[in-house]
Amino acid sequence: MRIYIMRHGEAENFAASDAERPLTERGSRQSKQMAEMLSQQLVQPLDMVLVSPYLRAQQTWQCMEPSLADAIDVQVSDEITPYGDAETVVDYLKAMICVKKPQSVLIVSHLPLVGYLTAELVTGLQPLMFTTSAIAAIDYDPASDVAELAWQQVPQ
Repeated sequence: MRIYIMRHGEAENFAASDAERPLTERGSRQSKQMAEMLSQQLVQPLDMVLVSPYLRAQQTWQCMEPSLADAIDVQVSDEITPYGDAETVVDYLKAMICVKKPQSVLIVSHLPLVGYLTAELVTGLQPLMFTTSAIAAIDYDPASDVAELAWQQVPQ
């Protein structure tokens, strides 16, 4: 199966709170670009999408959704905010994979969590750096609990 980990699009620097920072126009454009790239990679629709409740992550998914509209199950996850615990998120993800058996999952989250998620999933991998709208693809075998980094793409 494949797990896609994405950092939200570029966001405004200031808002009433960190959770309320909206995407910039560039962030929207690059999120759409990455959705189109991802849609070309997919053999079948995404089985599950987990999105942070923060505004910029929600808006990132809204920009992506037209290209990935066939996603089967879209959920907001309070655990994948910037300072979420990578070990807890990965434990939840693995448990969900065992039960629901998805072939593909997209996580739309934030730094630093996205980097820590890659390192938590792939043994020996240092946390990846993610520019805004960047996506990392991880191939994960639930039977052996082995994951490897397939690729990482950044917007142009």
